[in-house]
Amino acid sequence: MALPRIDHIQLAAPPGCEDEARAFYGGLLGLAEVPKPPTLAARGGAWFMVGAQALHIGVEKDFRPARKAHPALACSAIDELAARLEGAGAPVRWDEELPGVRRFYTADPFGNRIEIIASPEETA
Repeated sequence: MALPRIDHIQLAAPPGCEDEARAFYGGLLGLAEVPKPPTLAARGGAWFMVGAQALHIGVEKDFRPARKAHPALACSAIDELAARLEGAGAPVRWDEELPGVRRFYTADPFGNRIEIIASPEETA
């Protein structure tokens, strides 16, 4: 048995989240949205691609944001993305606890924690 990669990560969001999810993940982060299979589309939410992996935003009736657990997304233009997020009113908290790694934390419109980490070529 082998587990060669992560297929997808799912974050929860409240009912009616789709427009805000598209604005944040598609608009601000620049992720491509992919259609959900018709059998799952009725549940709400939205799916996006991060390279070859997917990021699913799923609807949870009694939603509570993930404030500790989080995906970490690699970014090839971290300063540009930080400025774009700040300009849109999203939080940007730089973190220097990992020596030699440039990264910051933000939150999606629902309060889920997202880590943005500089691609290796940016930290060299």
